[in-house]
Amino acid sequence: MSNSRSVSAGATCVSASALLFSAGIWYPLEGSDVMRWAALGAAAVLLAVWSVALVVRRAQAERVLLLGGSPFADKVCDAVANAADNRYKIVGIVDDAPTAERVSGHAPWVGTADQLEAIVERIQPTRIVLTLADRRGRLPERALLQARLRGVRVEEAMSFYERVSGKLAIESLPASALILSGGFRRLEINRRGFWWRSSRAVECLIASVGLVVLSPMLGLCALLIKLDSRGAVFFVQPRVGCAGLPFGLIKFRTMHEATGERTEWIRDNADRVTRVGQWLRRFRIDELPQLINVLRGHMSFVGPRPHPVTNYQLFLKQIPYYYLREMVRPGITGWAQVKYGYANNLEEEIEKMRFDIYYIKHRSLWLDMRIVVETALVLMFDRQSHQMPRTSKPTEGWRRPGRVAPLG
Repeated sequence: MSNSRSVSAGATCVSASALLFSAGIWYPLEGSDVMRWAALGAAAVLLAVWSVALVVRRAQAERVLLLGGSPFADKVCDAVANAADNRYKIVGIVDDAPTAERVSGHAPWVGTADQLEAIVERIQPTRIVLTLADRRGRLPERALLQARLRGVRVEEAMSFYERVSGKLAIESLPASALILSGGFRRLEINRRGFWWRSSRAVECLIASVGLVVLSPMLGLCALLIKLDSRGAVFFVQPRVGCAGLPFGLIKFRTMHEATGERTEWIRDNADRVTRVGQWLRRFRIDELPQLINVLRGHMSFVGPRPHPVTNYQLFLKQIPYYYLREMVRPGITGWAQVKYGYANNLEEEIEKMRFDIYYIKHRSLWLDMRIVVETALVLMFDRQSHQMPRTSKPTEGWRRPGRVAPLG
């Protein structure tokens, strides 16, 4: 079962169970004991079926054989090891022994490419992933075709890595792979079509209702900010939006004014966060004024987080495929935000970009809904979500002489 299908099946079981459970609790009491217990029993059965299906699926992880001990095979092994669902298991690596030793810590070296037919017979993999760095004259086509005809799936390393990790290896990705791949169907650069019109209508409706419903809390936050520290209630910073056009991102101010030269990294401005700002950041309440940006069409609810205008040219030069971010509107929350969090240097920005490109490629209503749900889970259960957990050293080139970090 594919990951999307398993998620859909799980969501269906949970939703049906919740409805049946609610019916069992709230069903009228008059002579309804049988119906009540029937509803509760059906809810329990559905949850049990889903739980058993998850256990069976994890116990029957796909057996993956890597053909090639290239450096990218390391990335594939790491992605499988870090996957939350344990769907795959690396059972062996096929390549010349000296090359395969580089990834031997993840899985055993089981032989060379000319032995592939016997290896498949012995190990019985369910999937072969091609991780050869150079395939010229090294690809065992006959053995791969025989394995394919026996029901073994054969897959490119890039697509396998993308599906397992939820990101794209942009540093190893040729432009042809993006050109010839599927996806990239929900772009907004042209701002036309049914997807654009319907999504804008829904966003404007939700943002309008949200501002009205949340207005008492927003007013209280504004009052607390004014009482806690000097400065404006709102912090407006130029950010890069769709098509590379700048716009003013609106947030509640959560920092004191800077007194000297600062970078724009969160880590370098932690001492400026106000008392009220700590709470606003903890629950992401400081982001709520961005509903105004959604109404104006500058932002969407879900999308890559917008970067400051001051970093745009540097990112454009240093981060592969950075220009693809301009194809969609930035969001209040995003795939990279829930999967990685905040970045504190160029390397971490590149890592977040891997998730952003994955989102842009696979953008859909279901992925947006998943991001919204995961954002809610992060806010409820991750107490460190507002902080910067990385401790890596700052990247050279970020400190701009004479620049004072703005209020945040």
